[in-house]
Amino acid sequence: MPGRLLRGLWQRWRRYKYRFVPWIALNLNHNPRTLRYVPEESKDKVISDEDVLGTLLKVFQALFINDFNKQSDILTMLPETVKSKYHDLLSVQHPRVKPLEYRHEQQNTFKPEEILYKTLGFSVAQATSSLISAGKGVFVTRGLVPKGAVVSMYPGNGTVSALPRVSYLSTNISSSTVYQKYEPIFFQSIGNPFIFRCLDGVLIDGNDKGISKVVYRSCNGRDRLGPFKMSDSTWLTSEICNPLAVGQYVNNCSNDRAANVCYQEFDVPAIFPVELKQYLPNIAYSCDKQSPLRCVILVALRDIKQGEELFSNYYTIVS
Repeated sequence: MPGRLLRGLWQRWRRYKYRFVPWIALNLNHNPRTLRYVPEESKDKVISDEDVLGTLLKVFQALFINDFNKQSDILTMLPETVKSKYHDLLSVQHPRVKPLEYRHEQQNTFKPEEILYKTLGFSVAQATSSLISAGKGVFVTRGLVPKGAVVSMYPGNGTVSALPRVSYLSTNISSSTVYQKYEPIFFQSIGNPFIFRCLDGVLIDGNDKGISKVVYRSCNGRDRLGPFKMSDSTWLTSEICNPLAVGQYVNNCSNDRAANVCYQEFDVPAIFPVELKQYLPNIAYSCDKQSPLRCVILVALRDIKQGEELFSNYYTIVS
């Protein structure tokens, strides 16, 4: 009995230690290949915000067209110019099906991961990690991820941390709640290895269980405007609508397994199409409309082949 208890405590410590600041401070220099250094905050972006926005719009538009038979309520609320754009896209992707008939053509829809592959040339998915005792991981299941591509998103709620920033730390990320530094996250953070801390102190909670799940669902329902959903909550289930929303399960690199992706912050611009927000796997904890929605995406640091697992740097040191 004592042996089983000690093994259980040891396993919990192995998962938690990456969030224990004294352990981090003592061990950062012992594993130099697990660190990522940037000279200043402004140099932390691997690709431009314009490239990130372009990729998200491309994928989300393809998902919207694929779900066209479910979008009737939203389409009635959109301007004629926007409706015409989607009808044109539909006619290109499904030339033999008329828009009015498409609502009944359920067999023409594809799985989200297939849409990702058709759109970007690769797909990613959760699977058992190749690392011992690491649990889940994220793998490239089809195609080739080119260097500089957006390969995943970190979902969840967010807030801003009041803690002093010594380094840029994270655990696993995907969909999440975004918290500002003055917003409560203490109870959500207990035993939670999915809290991501941004450079400016914003915290993103990518946990899909417990109180974190309840908070995200509550915020998701709060912000809905008629037929328009302001965020995606399917990452909390087994039926994910946004195939990019698996970034919280990307594991940390090691001295033997170098990072092939890195985290990059992205603020959703005001011009983001309202009909596509249903695929954003992030939501603000607060109703404050002055701050743009913070998302975190993962960018490929090199070409990543089919079958490879994704590894990131949980710690970025900003000089």
